[in-house]
Amino acid sequence: MRLPRSVAGWTIAVFGVLALLMGAVGLIWPETLLGMLGFEIPETRTAGDYTGVFVTASSMASFNMGVYYLLATATEWRAFYRFTVVFRLVTFTVFTLAVLADVAPGAFFGVAAWEGLGALATAAGLWWDARRAGEPADSGGRGGAGTSNVEPSADAVH
Repeated sequence: MRLPRSVAGWTIAVFGVLALLMGAVGLIWPETLLGMLGFEIPETRTAGDYTGVFVTASSMASFNMGVYYLLATATEWRAFYRFTVVFRLVTFTVFTLAVLADVAPGAFFGVAAWEGLGALATAAGLWWDARRAGEPADSGGRGGAGTSNVEPSADAVH
């Protein structure tokens, strides 16, 4: 696995690693994950309680998402980085509304905050990388801060 080559890439890599790890925690220790999210953990589950199914499905999705983010980092797929900014802000909004509507416990706002701050960090990284790419090339024809000077249309294949 290659290390990220840009500031935005580092933000995506950090989120990817954490999404992968949290997904693994949810698959292996679902009660631990529920507790971290602020959900109550009853002594027993009743018939028709599909909490375990939901935790398994969302943990697997988180694990897979972590892999996708790390793949995007390894390929420096900047179009993906930009895409995540928009949808992490949407996720922040939806999760915040869930807390405000008492659909989710207050501790769940931490997940919303993580999404929102992550989106802002990636947006700032994209801005910084673009700013650095506009500077004169230093060694070997590369832009500063590890940017690749690749046009957006070539991002996915770089």
